[in-house]
Amino acid sequence: MHAGKQFSLWEFLVWTRRDSYWLLLIATVPTVLYAWADIRWIAVPWVPVALVGTAAAFIVGFRNNATYGRLWEARTIWGAIVNSSRGWAILARDLVQPVADFTASQAIEAREQLIHRHIAWLTALRYQLRTPRAWETISEPNNVEYRRRYEVPERSGNLDGELSAVLSPDELHSLATVSNRATQVLALQSAHVASLASRGVLDPYRQVELQRMLVDLYAQQGKCERIKNFPYPRQFATINLFFVRLFMWLLPFGMLNEFQTLGDGYVWLTIPFSFLVGWVFNAMEKVGVATENPFEGGANDVPISALSRTIEIDLRELLGETEIPPPLAPVNFILM
Repeated sequence: MHAGKQFSLWEFLVWTRRDSYWLLLIATVPTVLYAWADIRWIAVPWVPVALVGTAAAFIVGFRNNATYGRLWEARTIWGAIVNSSRGWAILARDLVQPVADFTASQAIEAREQLIHRHIAWLTALRYQLRTPRAWETISEPNNVEYRRRYEVPERSGNLDGELSAVLSPDELHSLATVSNRATQVLALQSAHVASLASRGVLDPYRQVELQRMLVDLYAQQGKCERIKNFPYPRQFATINLFFVRLFMWLLPFGMLNEFQTLGDGYVWLTIPFSFLVGWVFNAMEKVGVATENPFEGGANDVPISALSRTIEIDLRELLGETEIPPPLAPVNFILM
């Protein structure tokens, strides 16, 4: 996400410049043909162009509202993950206590395993959410270019290396062949809780409370996967693209007569004004596209890497550890 006050106009102009070249060409060619080649029949009445523009504005607004909803829902889910993670850590720390045949050192080890394994779940989940999908736009040239301004930790990091720091070798080996590691990490948590209960460390009430937390974490993971694996419906995305492109193509043809009525020289104003109006519609459409997938690694993503690091810091401090990783800082105002 952008952690500054706003994107600069220059950033927007650079980000959209490839489309801007086409907009300028689309505005220039009809104007030159009209003014220099005297091909006057290419001018069309403004009313049908305005009707197409109204439809394009409506569908763009509809899409941007829907994609913003996806972004905000994703942020809400991760807010719940932050809260549930802290709840899991405090329960694991306070409910796992020594009993007759379960020493204090064993209790400390069990707490560390439960909390470190939760960090492993966060790690596996964020790596899975950053995995590219066919409909995502992070590989488009303008986004690839902008991504040079910041770093996506899951693109440059190594999942196995990070998991090895918080999981035992046996646990890491058990995850090697599974397709959904985050799900299996929670399954390991559940098995550990059941083992503690069978040894009398947890009474039924405490066991149920910890299991309830695991079910809640499964629910939050499922909500993330729903957003990740189900795109904004392609039929709406397609019609949005068609309407905006059609309007940008028709725009200069509709403006020719409007400026010609002001005088012969004014027809050249068709070029800047067609470009300006077309750029506004194109920018709105691209913002909606850039907001559609909040986990793809774009500049407008939910900062799941930073949130995971914040949770990890809190959990390690609850354990009393001293080697605490630093919070992730924005790079060029972009926080991942």
